[in-house]
Amino acid sequence: MKEKEEELNSIIMELRKKLEALQEKFTKEGLDKLEALDSLAREKDSKVAAERLQASLSEELKRTQQDSASANQKIQSLNDMYKRLQEYNTSLQQYNTRLQSEFAATNEMLKRVEKEKAAVVENLSTLSGHYTSLQEQLTSSRVLQDEAIKQKEALGNEVVCLRGDLQQARDDRDCWLLRVQTLSAEVERYKECTGKSFAELDNLTVKSKELESTCLSQSEQIRRLLEQLAFAEKKLQLSDVSAMETKIQFEEQKALLLDLKSRLADAELKIVEGEKVRKKLHNTILELKGNIRVFCRVRPLLSDDDVGTDAKVISFPTAMDALNRGIDLIQNGQKHSFTFDKVLTPEASQEDVFVEISQLVQSALDGYQVCIFAYGQTGSGKTFTMMGKPGIPDQKGLIPRSLEQVFETRQTLQSQGWKYEMQVSMLEIYNETIRDLLATNRLGFDAPRAENMGKQYAIKHDANGNTHVSDLTVVDVHSSKEVSYLLELAAHSRSVGKTQMNEQSSRSHFVFTLRIFGINEVNGPFLLSVASWS
Repeated sequence: MKEKEEELNSIIMELRKKLEALQEKFTKEGLDKLEALDSLAREKDSKVAAERLQASLSEELKRTQQDSASANQKIQSLNDMYKRLQEYNTSLQQYNTRLQSEFAATNEMLKRVEKEKAAVVENLSTLSGHYTSLQEQLTSSRVLQDEAIKQKEALGNEVVCLRGDLQQARDDRDCWLLRVQTLSAEVERYKECTGKSFAELDNLTVKSKELESTCLSQSEQIRRLLEQLAFAEKKLQLSDVSAMETKIQFEEQKALLLDLKSRLADAELKIVEGEKVRKKLHNTILELKGNIRVFCRVRPLLSDDDVGTDAKVISFPTAMDALNRGIDLIQNGQKHSFTFDKVLTPEASQEDVFVEISQLVQSALDGYQVCIFAYGQTGSGKTFTMMGKPGIPDQKGLIPRSLEQVFETRQTLQSQGWKYEMQVSMLEIYNETIRDLLATNRLGFDAPRAENMGKQYAIKHDANGNTHVSDLTVVDVHSSKEVSYLLELAAHSRSVGKTQMNEQSSRSHFVFTLRIFGINEVNGPFLLSVASWS
């Protein structure tokens, strides 16, 4: 107990020492805190003082700006006043020049007045001379008047004599008037006789003028007819020449047309032969690549694949003999290598996959039977590879891309005389039973029509080696949009279900068949091909 008590006392002493050290530390921290608060207060005061100083500086700056503005206004007003003084000085100078010009004009006017005064004095002197001469003329006119009175008296005597002569002349005039009246009566009678003759003469002149005008018009018509005849003869000669030239040109054009037709026939034959050679070479290339080729497409790893992030399960060899053709799988530490005709990595796009099989689509248009088969376990990406995602152009699958290529090629081959007819059928094999996906009721995708309830579909082979399903619905199509609608209809009719790999997985095998019937109206050969995607 004593030992325990001593141990407890020692522990209490240590605790007391620690408590004192903590109290000292607490007091030091309190002092530091107070100093920090004091420094903060001083910083706040200095900040407030700086803000006040900044405010005073801004006010002084504003006052200086106002003073400078007022000084600028005063300078502006002084400049305006100086301009007005200059304008007033110029106006005074103009007024001075105007006064000088008026003074010079007044001096000239005074000179003219003095000249006019001298002229008036000269006129007065000349008028006094005229006055004296007029007085002399008046005296001479009075003398002439006296002489005129004397002449008047002599003329009066002569007038009396002339009046007697005038009476004698009047009597003679009356005699002559009587003779004139008799002669005028005779003239009237003569005029009547001559008037009749003049009327007849006028009628004759009118008739002669009419005959002359008729002759002139007829001669003019004859002249015009002669000119028309000459022009017609020239035109006939020119038409004969042009007809000969036209005939020569027609013969040349006919020969050229025959030559072009022969060339066209040769070109068409060459085109047909070239098309045959192209088909043969294309088919030879595909045969060299392999009539049956197996591609492997690796999808990206998902979170549900239960593969660690550090573990590398799949790898692709880089050796030249296995580049883009080999794949290595590692399981339980063991490496398994596989080789295919082509290996598509997870980075490969839908376009990259389609490039590898696009030549098979051309073979289908050339008349060869083509089948593309996708195989893999549930959730491996078969539906994505074949159909893609609707509404996203970059992620379209093999079937939509192949259909686009088929219809585009059909459009280009129409210029060569080819006409194609397309037929589509779609079925699924579910639990070893064939279901026609295009024979469903439109009101309900999963409900079959009444006439299709008892149908039994059978797989048959004809003599040509073609395989078909009996009683299967076949639809004529003319565009890729129609096929897309049918694909959507078939997708709603398929049997799907939830699995551990996929939320909605296809539970059946889907077969899409496109039958292509082609005929060339120019060359005549008939073409039939069947392309199948499953």
